Amino acid sequence: MNPRLIASLAMVGITGAPAAARPWIEPQPVESTVMAPTNAARILALHNRERQRTGTPPLEWDEALARNALGWAQVLAASGRFEHSPPGLRRNQGENLFMGTIGYYPVPAMIGAFLKERTDFAPGVFPAVSRSGSWHNVGHYTQVIWRDTRRVGCAIARGRHDDVLVCRYWPAGNVMGQRVP
Repeated sequence: MNPRLIASLAMVGITGAPAAARPWIEPQPVESTVMAPTNAARILALHNRERQRTGTPPLEWDEALARNALGWAQVLAASGRFEHSPPGLRRNQGENLFMGTIGYYPVPAMIGAFLKERTDFAPGVFPAVSRSGSWHNVGHYTQVIWRDTRRVGCAIARGRHDDVLVCRYWPAGNVMGQRVP
């Protein structure tokens, strides 16, 4: 069986601060976790290593963001869909998504999929930040290194066929007209 990998784009949020997870639909039972401390530390270290490389301040881990991420990861894992949460559920929270074959991708590979977009990244004013001319090719990466983002929280849920990673960022990055380092 060939592993599948799907990655979606970091999105621009609206306004507000991180809020506690809200029940928006009743998810089906799925295996899920906010993050074991070792995985949370690893995810944070991977983000901060890249941020240090680009000269942006380090992020802090945020459990409230991780709980919000878990709620959406559970919805995606239960439904088999792969789409960003509605903006109203993540007020000013950026969101990176990863979906891949169950058990095939370790956490560093999931975050590595976001960081791999660096190869197409060109510093500039968002959305003109991609060598290809499409910011969609670097949207995960720019959210990871977004200068004004201060906190991150991630969670994984396991569906029938796929593991789903959702990372939430506060405040959201990928803001039109702002410079990306």
